[in-house]
Amino acid sequence: MRTPKLLIYTAACLAALSGSAGYAQDDLGENVYSQYCATCHGASGTGDGPLTELMTTKVSDLTVLKENNDGVFPMLEVIHIIDGRTGLRGHGGPMPVYGAVFNAEAGDIEYGSVVYTRAKILSLAYYLESIQK
Repeated sequence: MRTPKLLIYTAACLAALSGSAGYAQDDLGENVYSQYCATCHGASGTGDGPLTELMTTKVSDLTVLKENNDGVFPMLEVIHIIDGRTGLRGHGGPMPVYGAVFNAEAGDIEYGSVVYTRAKILSLAYYLESIQK
Protein backbone atom coordinates (compact mmCIF):
# COMPACT_ATOMS: atom_id res chain seq x y z
CA MET A 1 0.00 0.00 0.00
CA ARG A 2 1.50 3.29 -1.11
CA THR A 3 -0.52 5.73 0.99
CA PRO A 4 1.30 5.10 4.31
CA LYS A 5 4.66 5.59 2.57
CA LEU A 6 3.41 8.84 1.11
CA LEU A 7 2.18 10.06 4.49
CA ILE A 8 5.47 9.19 6.18
CA TYR A 9 7.46 10.86 3.41
CA THR A 10 5.26 13.98 3.46
CA ALA A 11 5.49 14.22 7.25
CA ALA A 12 9.28 13.95 7.10
CA CYS A 13 9.53 16.72 4.50
CA LEU A 14 7.18 18.98 6.42
CA ALA A 15 9.04 18.32 9.66
CA ALA A 16 12.29 19.31 7.97
CA LEU A 17 10.73 22.53 6.71
CA SER A 18 9.08 23.46 9.97
CA GLY A 19 12.15 22.89 12.09
CA SER A 20 10.26 20.59 14.44
CA ALA A 21 12.70 17.81 13.62
CA GLY A 22 15.59 19.98 14.83
CA TYR A 23 16.48 20.97 11.27
CA ALA A 24 15.73 24.63 10.65
CA GLN A 25 14.42 25.67 7.26
CA ASP A 26 17.33 28.05 6.75
CA ASP A 27 19.75 25.18 7.43
CA LEU A 28 18.04 23.04 4.80
CA GLY A 29 18.12 25.91 2.32
CA GLU A 30 21.75 26.65 3.11
CA ASN A 31 22.67 22.99 2.62
CA VAL A 32 20.82 22.86 -0.70
CA TYR A 33 22.59 26.08 -1.73
CA SER A 34 26.01 24.72 -0.75
CA GLN A 35 25.43 21.51 -2.65
CA TYR A 36 23.89 22.88 -5.85
CA CYS A 37 24.60 26.61 -6.16
CA ALA A 38 27.86 27.60 -4.49
CA THR A 39 30.13 26.22 -7.22
CA CYS A 40 28.86 28.94 -9.55
CA HIS A 41 27.41 31.62 -7.27
CA GLY A 42 30.06 31.32 -4.54
CA ALA A 43 29.76 30.48 -0.85
CA SER A 44 28.36 33.93 -0.08
CA GLY A 45 26.12 34.14 -3.16
CA THR A 46 27.96 37.04 -4.78
CA GLY A 47 28.71 35.23 -8.04
CA ASP A 48 32.33 34.37 -7.32
CA GLY A 49 32.20 30.57 -7.24
CA PRO A 50 35.11 28.42 -8.39
CA LEU A 51 33.43 27.62 -11.72
CA THR A 52 32.80 31.25 -12.75
CA GLU A 53 35.97 31.42 -14.81
CA LEU A 54 34.65 28.56 -16.94
CA MET A 55 31.26 30.18 -17.57
CA THR A 56 30.51 32.00 -20.81
CA THR A 57 27.81 34.13 -19.16
CA LYS A 58 28.17 36.32 -16.09
CA VAL A 59 27.11 34.55 -12.90
CA SER A 60 24.48 36.49 -10.96
CA ASP A 61 25.09 38.04 -7.56
CA LEU A 62 22.25 36.48 -5.59
CA THR A 63 22.66 38.87 -2.65
CA VAL A 64 21.20 41.83 -4.57
CA LEU A 65 17.96 40.32 -5.85
CA LYS A 66 15.93 42.41 -3.41
CA GLU A 67 17.94 45.55 -4.16
CA ASN A 68 17.46 45.07 -7.90
CA ASN A 69 13.71 44.64 -7.43
CA ASP A 70 12.87 47.95 -5.72
CA GLY A 71 13.55 46.57 -2.24
CA VAL A 72 11.18 43.60 -2.55
CA PHE A 73 12.54 40.06 -2.73
CA PRO A 74 11.03 38.49 -5.90
CA MET A 75 10.06 35.21 -4.24
CA LEU A 76 7.84 33.80 -6.98
CA GLU A 77 10.31 34.64 -9.74
CA VAL A 78 13.14 33.06 -7.73
CA ILE A 79 11.09 29.89 -7.22
CA HIS A 80 10.30 29.71 -10.94
CA ILE A 81 13.94 30.22 -11.92
CA ILE A 82 15.18 27.55 -9.49
CA ASP A 83 12.50 25.12 -10.62
CA GLY A 84 13.19 25.84 -14.28
CA ARG A 85 10.35 23.66 -15.53
CA THR A 86 7.98 26.58 -16.13
CA GLY A 87 9.89 28.09 -19.03
CA LEU A 88 11.52 30.85 -16.94
CA ARG A 89 15.17 29.82 -16.95
CA GLY A 90 18.01 31.30 -14.94
CA HIS A 91 20.84 33.07 -16.75
CA GLY A 92 19.27 32.60 -20.16
CA GLY A 93 19.63 28.84 -20.06
CA PRO A 94 22.96 27.63 -18.58
CA MET A 95 21.54 27.08 -15.10
CA PRO A 96 20.35 23.50 -14.56
CA VAL A 97 16.64 22.78 -14.28
CA TYR A 98 16.67 21.98 -10.56
CA GLY A 99 12.99 21.09 -10.46
CA ALA A 100 13.78 18.11 -12.66
CA VAL A 101 16.94 17.30 -10.67
CA PHE A 102 15.12 17.30 -7.33
CA ASN A 103 12.19 15.40 -8.81
CA ALA A 104 14.54 12.66 -10.03
CA GLU A 105 16.23 12.49 -6.60
CA ALA A 106 12.89 11.85 -4.94
CA GLY A 107 12.26 8.67 -6.88
CA ASP A 108 8.86 7.26 -7.63
CA ILE A 109 7.05 7.58 -4.31
CA GLU A 110 3.48 8.50 -5.20
CA TYR A 111 3.23 12.31 -4.85
CA GLY A 112 6.41 12.20 -2.77
CA SER A 113 8.51 13.66 -5.53
CA VAL A 114 6.25 16.72 -5.65
CA VAL A 115 6.59 17.30 -1.90
CA TYR A 116 10.34 16.67 -1.94
CA THR A 117 10.94 18.96 -4.92
CA ARG A 118 8.82 21.79 -3.57
CA ALA A 119 10.43 21.51 -0.13
CA LYS A 120 13.93 21.86 -1.56
CA ILE A 121 13.01 24.73 -3.88
CA LEU A 122 11.12 26.66 -1.22
CA SER A 123 13.87 26.16 1.37
CA LEU A 124 16.44 27.39 -1.12
CA ALA A 125 14.32 30.43 -2.01
CA TYR A 126 13.93 31.32 1.69
CA TYR A 127 17.67 30.94 2.17
CA LEU A 128 18.33 33.29 -0.75
CA GLU A 129 15.93 35.78 0.80
CA SER A 130 17.91 35.57 4.05
CA ILE A 131 21.23 36.52 2.39
CA GLN A 132 20.00 39.73 0.77
CA LYS A 133 22.03 42.90 1.41
